[in-house]
Amino acid sequence: MKAMVLNTYGPDAQFEPAEMPDPAAAPGHVVVKVAATSVNTVDTMIRSMGAELPLSPALPAVLGMDFAGTVVALGDGVTNFALGDEVYGCAGGLMDLPGTLAEYMNADARLIAHKPKSLSMREAAALPLVGITAYEGLTRAGVGDGQTVLVQGGAGGVGHVAVQIARHLGATVSATGRGADQMALIEGLSARPLDFTTQKVEDYVAAHTDGVGFDVVFDSVGGPNMTNSFAAAKLNGHVASTVAMVEIDLTPAHFKGLSLHVVFMLIPMMHDVGRQTHGDILKTLANLADAGGLKPIVDEHKFGWADVGAAYAHLTSGAAVGKVVVEL
Repeated sequence: MKAMVLNTYGPDAQFEPAEMPDPAAAPGHVVVKVAATSVNTVDTMIRSMGAELPLSPALPAVLGMDFAGTVVALGDGVTNFALGDEVYGCAGGLMDLPGTLAEYMNADARLIAHKPKSLSMREAAALPLVGITAYEGLTRAGVGDGQTVLVQGGAGGVGHVAVQIARHLGATVSATGRGADQMALIEGLSARPLDFTTQKVEDYVAAHTDGVGFDVVFDSVGGPNMTNSFAAAKLNGHVASTVAMVEIDLTPAHFKGLSLHVVFMLIPMMHDVGRQTHGDILKTLANLADAGGLKPIVDEHKFGWADVGAAYAHLTSGAAVGKVVVEL
């Protein structure tokens, strides 16, 4: 099969075409003919940092985690998928799991689900990692009817999906961003847009929660911004973070009695723990998408086999609007 591989790691590492053996379906796995794969920030980190990250595959490496495609072979014990099924998932591209930048991949059937019928392959490939991340963070924080939720980074890959899921769960949603385009995107998702470059945390907390604070803050920005999330949360509230690799003073969280939920959605893939949970979440997200409650935003730029490096560059440039997808 055709694949795009990295033979070295580093910021300037180039994807190169290669021929690799076609995969055979392992027990509990399916072989998928990949139609599309999206580029996530973690993919760009693996490419750039390589062995510095414990989750990086050995060289030569086939990266890519998210995909949408068609089942072409079934391994022993697989009963919930059939040949020809259109599926999607986040199932490879790290450690010893083969990635999606290839014509075919051997995917653990527990990590995938039937593709939403209402989404194209391109759209479906944009959803798994960010969708699972958003769903896990919001549900672990107990988001439900009548609550107030603040999504930090509401126009980002994870953030724009978190906005939609939080609304589906019954919350009133506000989201931070900057500039006219991001404000319009957030408002288009039926959330209240908050420009963090012009509005202070204490001001929008006062204006939109009567000074009480938000029930749940979903922080997809992380780093130093976590202090803003602590400030925005109500007493005994919840903060869910997808970027918690930071040294920070937890004193404000202590005095407000906050619960902090750290979401690292790659754990089931890395450690083979609770993989079926991801398949179940993907089923829920597919049903939500088909009911009209969830639609990933995909960057307008089109990328194919010859453009993998350009797709990675587009994401890291900060110019992408929505998820960057490579169609194979």
